Amino acid sequence: MRLSYPTNIKIVKVPCTGRVDIIHILKAFEGGADGVCLVGCLEGDCHYLRGNLRARKRVEHVKLLLEESGIGKERVAMHNLSSAQGQRFAEIAREMTEKIRALGPNPARKTG
Repeated sequence: MRLSYPTNIKIVKVPCTGRVDIIHILKAFEGGADGVCLVGCLEGDCHYLRGNLRARKRVEHVKLLLEESGIGKERVAMHNLSSAQGQRFAEIAREMTEKIRALGPNPARKTG
């Protein structure tokens, strides 16, 4: 089954969302990303036991940092899906793209 999601999305695969540190998310924004969405395994079903729970806490912390810096907490999100929910992943990707498009470009993006 081919999934249809926006072509402007860049997927970065990691062994576990628990490996995504706060600095990785912030670097994405510094590099010009307009939004970041982490998609991890279902809560309680992490192969690495608690990786997705650590990722959720980090995302919440990043939201606070983005809000304080004026970028906006709406630009980062986390969702938990099973590997069988490909269609839902495509829906989330489309929803996130629409949300970010409505917010406009990242105000921290370097120009020139």
